Amino acid sequence: MTNGTATTSGLDAGLEAYRVELTGYCYRMLGSSFEAEDAVQDTMIRAWRSLDKFEGRSSLRSWLYRIATNVCLDMLSAGNKRARPMDLTESTPLAQAALSPRPDHTWLEPMPDDRVLPTPADPAEAAVAKESVRLAFMAALQKLPAKQRAVLILREVLAWKASEVAELLGTSVASVNSALQRARATLAERREPGADAAVSDPLDEEQKKLLDRYVAAFEGYDMSALTALLHEDAVMTMPPFDLWLTGADDITGFMTTLGAACANSRLVPVEVNGLPGFAQYKPDPENGGYTPWAVQALEISDGRITGFHCFLDTQRWFPLFGLPLRLEAETDEVEQGAQRG
Repeated sequence: MTNGTATTSGLDAGLEAYRVELTGYCYRMLGSSFEAEDAVQDTMIRAWRSLDKFEGRSSLRSWLYRIATNVCLDMLSAGNKRARPMDLTESTPLAQAALSPRPDHTWLEPMPDDRVLPTPADPAEAAVAKESVRLAFMAALQKLPAKQRAVLILREVLAWKASEVAELLGTSVASVNSALQRARATLAERREPGADAAVSDPLDEEQKKLLDRYVAAFEGYDMSALTALLHEDAVMTMPPFDLWLTGADDITGFMTTLGAACANSRLVPVEVNGLPGFAQYKPDPENGGYTPWAVQALEISDGRITGFHCFLDTQRWFPLFGLPLRLEAETDEVEQGAQRG
């Protein structure tokens, strides 16, 4: 009994060691935080149930990726593709702005870095991994057919050999190379907004100063200061609403009209999709303190903010990011100081 327990424990540890990278893979495939975690859980269950079929001809890692790929392909068979607001509608002028929600399954979802990004020893590998979960790249992946998506991720993000991908997918090397070529061509044709975002890993001093100025401007609701930080073509999105705005004038105009309740908010730093971000808590006039409002992901290029993406379903996102569902007014300043220090 002891030996069986030890074997079980060892297998559990062996499977668990791959959870983060498998979640990252499934997230890139599916575009959904929660579907990715469900897919990994399903992968682990299938691995357990078919352990007697694992003959050791491939590594445990390759075997798990094969299972995870099949799980994702099954989930994608319905043809659902996650999107950002700019993938679905034209930019709306502020004068016509209306908040029209779409169902949850419409949207490309945010993901905390620590759930999908292992910590490789090589800084270059870490940088590539971060770039591969950024919102623009994730949106681009959604344009690809499911098998092309798998090939591109395995070959270009995870650096698998064509022969390894062919074995995993049960196809030929020529077929893998052809799928990769088509996927690359599709991405080259459809340059996604935000694709030029240039976020250092770790953030360089100028980017840190930019974020400090952003926090001061946002928390102070200083629209002049915020305008100075935004690129002239900056984009603001707010899933689950399909509205998106372009340019500092419309963005700050929205914040002082439909978004006026966000004045005097507090921001707590988070790492989201390989980008700098913040959990936004807005004042709670009924109970005091601050209530969750959005997870913000910021895209930066050439010293300006080019993308300002606010994910508003706080009952889902704040627990996913390990964030409290309330900030008390009397402790807020202390918490902020600790976060920034």
